[in-house]
Amino acid sequence: MTLMGFLVLLLIAAICGGIGQSLAGYNLGGCLVSIIVGFIGAYIGLWVAGKMGLPDFFTISVDGKPFPIIWAIIGAAIFTFIVALLRRIVSGK
Repeated sequence: MTLMGFLVLLLIAAICGGIGQSLAGYNLGGCLVSIIVGFIGAYIGLWVAGKMGLPDFFTISVDGKPFPIIWAIIGAAIFTFIVALLRRIVSGK
């Protein structure tokens, strides 16, 4: 993977993570956290889609590496919701 391809992939993951956090209604942090949430969301989303037998759709290929946009956003929202719920439980609010 080239440096430009890697930077584009980071940008796509950040956007997907940010959209997922917005859908969940909770912000975990800044740009770096959005990138991490986007990648984690891609894994969670693909796992959920695989368990439910749903197809991959709207996948972008960056330097030959596929990145599932819709599943990343859905997975990021699920991950953000779970983290927000755990933070609320731990803080006692």
